[in-house]
Amino acid sequence: MAWWVELILLITGVLLWLTSSERNDDVWDMFQKLIAILVVMVVLLGGRWVPLEIGALMLAFLLPSAARFDRRQG
Repeated sequence: MAWWVELILLITGVLLWLTSSERNDDVWDMFQKLIAILVVMVVLLGGRWVPLEIGALMLAFLLPSAARFDRRQG
């Protein structure tokens, strides 16, 4: 894996971890943190599943936040 791809994935994993604590929903927070940990571990352990990692990060960033649901109901 190219060093710049690993760097991008590590940065997005860290950003995902940091943004997960901004939401009010504990389930989504935990799910996003789990994805962030998995992505960082795969990169650090030298895995070759780059499309899977990128797909998981895209899915995590597209997850709805609890605040969006609160605005709809209130």
